[in-house]
Order: sequence, then structure tokens, then C-alpha cells
Amino acid sequence: MPDREERFRVMLDMLEATVGPEPRVLDLACGTGSITARLLQRFPKATSAGVDLDPALLTIARGYFAGDERVTFVTADLKDPAWTAALPHTSYDAVLTATALHWLHSEPLAVLYGQIAALVRDGGVFMNADHMKDQSTPRINAAERAHRHDGMERARTAGALDWADWWALAAEDPVLAEPTAERFRIYGEHAEGDTPSARWHAETLRTAGFAEARPVWASPSDALVLALK
Repeated sequence: MPDREERFRVMLDMLEATVGPEPRVLDLACGTGSITARLLQRFPKATSAGVDLDPALLTIARGYFAGDERVTFVTADLKDPAWTAALPHTSYDAVLTATALHWLHSEPLAVLYGQIAALVRDGGVFMNADHMKDQSTPRINAAERAHRHDGMERARTAGALDWADWWALAAEDPVLAEPTAERFRIYGEHAEGDTPSARWHAETLRTAGFAEARPVWASPSDALVLALK
């Protein structure tokens, strides 16, 4: 994703604008802790709780942040109705997530948004940067997808690892081999959920209990939606 750092920059700009430079953050579907790393680099007095189910990615995250008292990680399944019980706090200034929730279909994602709304304090924010497709523009979507995949193929030809190659290496790593095997027992092969439009996300977040919600950044295929409690 050539615009990856740009979306993180906007996310952190809006975090500072809405809740200040010392937030308590929930890094939702945190993976290896990409958001948390950038959060703490920019805001050293912030704290972060990362939640994910993937044992391989959590192994990487826990190793990278070992000894940092500002960071905790929790193993939980976001499709489990009781997942919030595993969190270290019941209220957060901000819940942040990026390129993660597209594996959920719309109905369970709407349920999750209601749970997130209950975790965000009054005046706090939720931000989701992810694939958000406008189904009303099929030709634009097709052109964007073809161009993006051409770029991905050029990168692979130049030696970049794709998703399958990365996981193949993880399966051979002495530290990651066991959690990687467990990861595939949990998830199976990579599966996509829905990718509804940014408008759908904003409307669903308002229905879930947020006072305001709208996109604050967009690329041809993705968007960052901010919801203010």
C-alpha cells in the first residue's frame, strides 16, 4: 500500500485534534502493532492496548514491544460477544484500526461497531482505515483494481514478498512456526468479508451510538472514517 504512511499520519493528526497527545488507545485487530508503534513514536505519553486473535502476529508484537510498560496485548476473538471482557480497561479515549476489519461481513461488523461505541468515552473517537468500495462506480472500481494489481505484480517481479510468501517464511521460522500453524488452524486460508462504502460505515457508526461520523481521508480504494462519540 503506497499510501500506508499517509493514512497513519492523518489518523494520528485527527487523534491529536480530538483527544490530545496523551490518549489511552485500543489498537483493534492490532496485528504486529503497526498503529501502536507509530502512536508511541509520535506521542510518547500515550498508552495502547492491542487486541487480536492471530497468535503469529501477536508473537511478533509482544516481542517487539517487550518491556514497554505503555503497551499491553490481549488475545480475543472480535466475533465473540464477550471479547471486551478481556480488555484491561472498560473505557478508551480512542479505538483505532487499519486494514483489518474487511474480513468481517457487514452484519457482524455492525454489531462490533455497537460494542466499540460502548468502549469509547464521551468525546472520544473511533477511526477505521480500510478497504471501502463504492458499488455505484463499477468502472472506476475496475480500473483502480487493475492498476493496483499491475503495481503489485511489478513489485513481486522486483522481489517483494506477497501475502503467501510471507506466511511461508513465517512457517519456517523457529519462533513463529508454531504460532503460524495455530494461526492457520484458526483462520484457514485468507478470506475476505464485505467492503462496504465509507458512507455505509459512517451511517452504521452513527446508528451504533456515535454523534458524528465521516471520512477524513481517502485513496482510490480505501478510506479513513472517523466517528466522534
